[in-house]
Amino acid sequence: MPDTLRPKPHLIRVWDPGVRLFHWLLVVAIALAFLSSEEESAFSAWHIPIGWFAALLIAFRLVWGFVGGEHARFANFIRPSQIGPHIRHLLSGKATPSIGHNPLGALAVLALLALTAATIATGVSGGEDAHEVIAYSLLALVGVHVAAVLLMSHLAKDNLLLAMVTGKKHADRYPDAHDAAPPARLAVPVAAIAVGAAAFGATRVDPQAFAPHAAAESGERGESEHGERGEIERDED
Repeated sequence: MPDTLRPKPHLIRVWDPGVRLFHWLLVVAIALAFLSSEEESAFSAWHIPIGWFAALLIAFRLVWGFVGGEHARFANFIRPSQIGPHIRHLLSGKATPSIGHNPLGALAVLALLALTAATIATGVSGGEDAHEVIAYSLLALVGVHVAAVLLMSHLAKDNLLLAMVTGKKHADRYPDAHDAAPPARLAVPVAAIAVGAAAFGATRVDPQAFAPHAAAESGERGESEHGERGEIERDED
């Protein structure tokens, strides 16, 4: 049959723009955080600002989990009672497509949010050993999450990565599904207030939270060296 005569697949809206933007910005933030983590990195001056930016993303997602679109809301996808049946289906070789996050995917979302927040917290508190351990645990979880998404896309015949880009899925895989309910009417201003409050809190903890820190560190070293030279001169006098 010619392509012009083939009916176009019906698509249904699943992921709202807010949750998609959060998802890909967090991917970028985590990647840049690891690229900038070494002192020799060309991005090292941006490591701390990137961490604070990730904190703003976490603040946004926590709020969006209550006011965002239907499948972005925690109440919609956190279903502990369905974890067991979902695992049994997977072990039996069956993969029932899930219009939103499947039960294990929901756990991955919560774990990624928690580990990202813990990485930021240990970075702020100066616990370098804990920060490194948690950061690498986060990286490992990201790897597991990507592998699981690819596996589920194959088993369920559903391109989950593409859906998180377009926000849509093929309706023929979900015959009883409908377009997701949109975010709440005041979702955007509420989320903006939350992000603004988080940004203000970040600057209270670190006044240079969103500025490259190399200059500040050089200044601190310069002040330290100046102080040491002053002490030496006084001792010589």
